Amino acid sequence: MSKYVKDLVVQDLRRRLDGVDDAVLVNVIGMEANDAVLLRKQFRDKGIGLMVVKNSLAKRATEGTPLNAAFEGAEGSLAVVWGGEDFVSLVKEVTSVDKSGEFDKFEPRGGVMDGEHLSPDKVKEISKWPNRLEQLSLLMGQVLAPGANLLSQLTAPGGALASQIKQKSEE
Repeated sequence: MSKYVKDLVVQDLRRRLDGVDDAVLVNVIGMEANDAVLLRKQFRDKGIGLMVVKNSLAKRATEGTPLNAAFEGAEGSLAVVWGGEDFVSLVKEVTSVDKSGEFDKFEPRGGVMDGEHLSPDKVKEISKWPNRLEQLSLLMGQVLAPGANLLSQLTAPGGALASQIKQKSEE
């Protein structure tokens, strides 16, 4: 590949990955074409992008961006997976596809989160974290709990009094 063509590919990669700060690297090399189409469709339906890149060109394209850390120590052709609702949801989807065994050559190879390189083991660990929606529900429960306790403490004496008045009126 000539230097001119490489520069064009690097520019295209830079344009396509513009604004992507967090991503997961996966291995899809060796998958059958039909499986690759099914995997891409499954990801696309969930708002997740998948792009196979040559490692050396991806390193050049991501210089000066947070994604550059993902390619530290990476070798060969890899696929960059990005998107989804949030990074934890993306990682959960990638690990669920890996665990399903539907795509035998598919495996997480690492990634980057907030500019920090992630190993494959760290990717699996992150998949156990609560995603954004789960975190919001936990937070709302913690915010609403004191108010619910206060409400029950304020209404309990009135309820007890009303119950006693009702009992006396029935007698």
